[in-house]
Amino acid sequence: MANIAVFLADGFEEVEAIAPIDILRRGGMNVITVSVMGTAHVVGSHGIRVQADEVFEGMDFDSVDMLVLPGGKKGTDNLEAYEPLITKVKQFAEERKYLAAICAAPTILGHLGILEGKKATCYGGLEGELRGAETLTDPVVVDGRIITSRGMGTATQFGLKLLEIFTDEVTSKRMAASVMMP
Repeated sequence: MANIAVFLADGFEEVEAIAPIDILRRGGMNVITVSVMGTAHVVGSHGIRVQADEVFEGMDFDSVDMLVLPGGKKGTDNLEAYEPLITKVKQFAEERKYLAAICAAPTILGHLGILEGKKATCYGGLEGELRGAETLTDPVVVDGRIITSRGMGTATQFGLKLLEIFTDEVTSKRMAASVMMP
């Protein structure tokens, strides 16, 4: 079973975080929601309050297999401004561990140079922020251990692809059918 950390910051796009969390947990993955706000309570971009499982400062990342960055403009800005998270993202990239980001959040990977020479996608209009990447408009793009997705409308596909990475295509397709994904 994979250990996956999903980061939450005030202003995060709720569907982009919750849909993948739900799919991954249904699929048996250990998903830990991690606040970078100094408190477990985080407020999404549409005023939905959630309580994270952990606060960044108390999190042990030794057994984490993947970091997931949800989008939302303000949420992405708050994630990128939190230096301990940026340090952790760089470490995961250097160690060739999985990094996943959706909507505006792939711009963080672009700003860090992590997408150099990679294929990636993001929210339309932000492609210029994916420095060095070959930008695509596919709903979800996987290039090695980097997974990116376009936005709220692709959040379920994003979650299913993350599940597939840690299980297999058959399991992901079964999950898609069980949640009525066309």
